Amino acid sequence: MTQQAAKFLGVSVLSGVVLAGLALPGIGAFGLAAKGSVEGFDEIPTNLKTPPLSQRTTILDAEGGEIAKVYSRDRTVVPLEEISPYLRTAIVDIEDSRYYQHGAVDLKGVLRAVNKNAQSGGVSEGASTLTQQYVKNVFVEEAGDDPDKVAVATQQTLGRKVKELKYAIQVEKELGKKRILNNYLNITFFGQQAYGVEAASQRYFSKHAKDLTLGESAMLAGLVQSPSRYDPVNAPKEATKRRNTVLQRMAELKHITPAEAAAEQAKPLKLNVSRPKSGCITAVNGAGFFCDYVRSVFLNDPVFGKTKEARAKRWNQGGLTIRTTLDPQTQKSIQKSITDHVYQSDPVATAVTIVQPGSGKVLGMGQSRPYGFGDHQTQINLSADKSMGGSTYGFQVGSTFKPIVAAAALEEGTSPYKTYSSPYRMPYPGQVDTCGKPWKNGGAETVSNENRSEVGPYGMKEATAKSVNTYFVQLVEDIGLCPVVKMAAKMGIKPADGGKLQEVPALTLGGADGMSPLTMASAYATFANKGTYCTPVLVESATDPNGKALRVPKSKCSRAMSEQTADTVNTLLQGVVEDGTGKEAGLSGRDSAGKTGTTDERRAAWFVGYTPNMAGAVWVGGPGNKVEMENITIGGVYHDKVYGADTPGPIWRDAMNGALDGREAPSFDTVPVGGSKGGDGDKAGKPGSGRNKPGNGKPGGGRGGAGKPGNVVQPPGAQQGDKPDPGNKPDSGNNGFLGGFFGGTQ
Repeated sequence: MTQQAAKFLGVSVLSGVVLAGLALPGIGAFGLAAKGSVEGFDEIPTNLKTPPLSQRTTILDAEGGEIAKVYSRDRTVVPLEEISPYLRTAIVDIEDSRYYQHGAVDLKGVLRAVNKNAQSGGVSEGASTLTQQYVKNVFVEEAGDDPDKVAVATQQTLGRKVKELKYAIQVEKELGKKRILNNYLNITFFGQQAYGVEAASQRYFSKHAKDLTLGESAMLAGLVQSPSRYDPVNAPKEATKRRNTVLQRMAELKHITPAEAAAEQAKPLKLNVSRPKSGCITAVNGAGFFCDYVRSVFLNDPVFGKTKEARAKRWNQGGLTIRTTLDPQTQKSIQKSITDHVYQSDPVATAVTIVQPGSGKVLGMGQSRPYGFGDHQTQINLSADKSMGGSTYGFQVGSTFKPIVAAAALEEGTSPYKTYSSPYRMPYPGQVDTCGKPWKNGGAETVSNENRSEVGPYGMKEATAKSVNTYFVQLVEDIGLCPVVKMAAKMGIKPADGGKLQEVPALTLGGADGMSPLTMASAYATFANKGTYCTPVLVESATDPNGKALRVPKSKCSRAMSEQTADTVNTLLQGVVEDGTGKEAGLSGRDSAGKTGTTDERRAAWFVGYTPNMAGAVWVGGPGNKVEMENITIGGVYHDKVYGADTPGPIWRDAMNGALDGREAPSFDTVPVGGSKGGDGDKAGKPGSGRNKPGNGKPGGGRGGAGKPGNVVQPPGAQQGDKPDPGNKPDSGNNGFLGGFFGGTQ
């Protein structure tokens, strides 16, 4: 044992006596406890494990602009030279005036405390040195936000006091006075969510710690003893008295003159309070949900830590700089389109996500219910899966699932010229193959089209453009459900609740499982990327508090279908926006493609579409899947019935137009697949669509826009000039509409 430690044994016993006099009526019993604590002194480790101080994490967009600062503790660590000399002096004078004269323990201070507390009969003075206070704060910092651990770290027991004293000896030996003071000023809590002097200076005076005046420094120094009691915001009189006490003490110690003290004491508190400007709630242009998704990525991806606990600890310690994929132009356009079409207080909401084909980068994400805690606000990310902060079950996608069925059929060798005689209503087939046991019809299920005029022979392009349900039911009867499920999986399509896709006929028309807009946008990006699917990513790079680069998640790209199949689907979906149900969503001067979707009972409406360089999904509906969108006003426009074309379509159109403004307009590769009969299966332009107007310029943009001509390739299973297959499905079936079983219409 060192001489210093041996000396300390007497100190710890004396401290025990002090604590006995302060806290317990039975000194005899406490003396025994003190003896036991001293005897265990050698068993206490000498190395104080100091965790990295938690700081703000800065989240940036793709151009380096700040999205938000987030934190577990609002703290910015600064070196001693960036702290006002007034504050350095004031904190020592009021908390430990003999700081530079004693070691880890102030024997004179202990004796003084014993004497004063004995005279008062209570606790009127403590004996902790500034170094001991620092050690205690380290224990509290290590406890994090766990209330039980914080209670242990702050409990008034002799055992904790002895442990604190021994660590203080080692800290004095290893760090020295200046570093201890610097660490103390950065770790201490100053109230109003401010940890450390820099955050406190910004909170109360909106200035840096190096710029604090004498009076301001005295006020902050006075807060340390009791941040709530002397809170200058809520208790200005108490804060003023405490400030004046600090100034008086500084004058007594001759660190300022009596005249200086008197001059400052005569002044009122001059606060310039800055409320916390941190957290995803502060993000502009509706980027709060993107910001929160970044947090979810960090907490869930093993690249940031092997265990959930390790990732959470790293996030809470903060000090990170995270550069994301968010494109400011795209995000701003998304939010403008949302606010133009759906009001925050509407009975339904909308969510929009745009991604970049080929990279998986999420360029923007927004919704009409802002990120927050107030009325018509939420912290549920309607664009995300449940595991990433999204809704519990997601939202049925309706007919936006039909392109996945078409892609599966094309991969199986079905010709895009395949024709079926498609009635208005028909019974579902008695049996459909799956990846396991065949699905069998119980006998009562039927399916019908949205409009009674939607009858007759249809090829794949016409059926897609007009969203003919009975065509796709017959198509899936021929190919089975297994290829569809496998294709969906290759395109990253999974239920929002984390389960598996149900191999049931409702899947054909998007009426089985709920999906998220991010999932659907990423899936459609596969078509734009010539059949290669890329997992979505939001983080470009990240650095730790020391500027060291961290590993980040990378997009994983894999082929989902042949290029020829993707090009064929491009042609099918261009027909939707050129002369089909998606005419309202057409873009001006560039190739675009997409699909409308409306679920059964109109509980959700969708438009999912893409250009060669961006893919986006728009959902509109009741967040709880409970609002039937009939006779409803959305964004100030009355709708007798809501369709994917008349609300989601224009939202998508306007968001994409703004996001793509000033950017290149590449063309799709195409295939010669018949001509579209068009139609109004999803009621494009029907009365009640209000301000929704056709696409700017030529309806649909598409091949007639200003984009350059694309390459023309042959469709799978067809030669130029092939005649349509007449099909062999009878126009039969007169049972009732399938209702909740199928869900998907246009």
